[in-house]
Amino acid sequence: MDVRKIVVVVEDVEIARTALQWTLQNLLRYGDIITLLHIFSITRSKSKKKLRLLRLQGFQLALSFQDICNNFFNTKTEIVVTQGDQDGGKIGAMVREIGASTLVAGLHEQSFLYR
Repeated sequence: MDVRKIVVVVEDVEIARTALQWTLQNLLRYGDIITLLHIFSITRSKSKKKLRLLRLQGFQLALSFQDICNNFFNTKTEIVVTQGDQDGGKIGAMVREIGASTLVAGLHEQSFLYR
């Protein structure tokens, strides 16, 4: 059985957590790898301190999602936090770069899928 790479979009909305839980319960097979992907907004600020803060907040959010994964036996997770656009282009690029076979995103009113 081939190992699949599954990307789950990490956002600070409850539906994103629900999407992760659905993935763990319905999609994940033994040996699969879940990549928790958080894209934080491109900022006009040139402040490196603000950029570090945004990256840190994204990483902390992803860690809270990893806690959900840790409740499932033999779950392999990776965390990717990067800067990008909010229209989904960066998400698509990261899915291709990771080589994922599946993308899971919680659908909500502000979702990139509506843009």
